[in-house]
Amino acid sequence: QVQLVESGGGLVQPGGSLRLSCAASGIIFSIAGMAWHRQAPGKERELVAFITSGGATNYADSVKGRFTISRDDAKNTVYLQMNSLKPEDTAVYYCSTTWRGRDYWGQGTQVTVFS
Repeated sequence: QVQLVESGGGLVQPGGSLRLSCAASGIIFSIAGMAWHRQAPGKERELVAFITSGGATNYADSVKGRFTISRDDAKNTVYLQMNSLKPEDTAVYYCSTTWRGRDYWGQGTQVTVFS
């Protein structure tokens, strides 16, 4: 049974930082690509960042230079370090992976950036 459990969301002022974590189980984490998505109210879910099993990364233009995705294969965990947060980063952030042809999602963690 594949499970993805996110944590680390919260309230932060513009310019602040948060680090999200996603703990995975039920997969061979070291060979899985992992992604972070987000969905803001009234908007479609969008890809924020992706990391391959080999550590190659890709980012949405809107977060390049501010967000960093990383992974710790020993802990079966993927992280999203978010710096210089803006109000438009407010969203529910989801961890995801594709394993054996199926997409799996976590329950999401809320990030709210407010003045």
